[in-house]
Amino acid sequence: MVRSEFGPHLMLDCRGCNLEKISNLEFVFKFMNELPDRIGMTKITQPYVFPYEGLIPEDRGITGTVIIAESHITFHSFVDKDYFFFDVFSCKHFDVDAVAKIVTETFEVQHVERHEATRGLDFPRSLEERVPLVATV
Repeated sequence: MVRSEFGPHLMLDCRGCNLEKISNLEFVFKFMNELPDRIGMTKITQPYVFPYEGLIPEDRGITGTVIIAESHITFHSFVDKDYFFFDVFSCKHFDVDAVAKIVTETFEVQHVERHEATRGLDFPRSLEERVPLVATV
């Protein structure tokens, strides 16, 4: 029985950005629309990108997601706070260094906190690999 992780999850917490870019709906849409092809993923929806102005006025920004066959890509900016969060989660391995570089260069990020996780360490790649769940207390 061969089992391996489901895939990588890259999370970037970015500040010191190009404020015009992280607040521009069309720019973020174009970036989210083109990124899947650039990183070898399969886009199955158009990006859903919209301006956000919620209960806390200084949290305004752009929020977006694109669903890929391999999972998803998300973007959330906080323009007044000069900050955005960016995630890529995929069941297909991808070059996390290249993606981080694309994001930081595109949005002219001066400081990034990078987080990586390996998801689904016991994910069965086939029905034969399923392991019965044993309750733990």
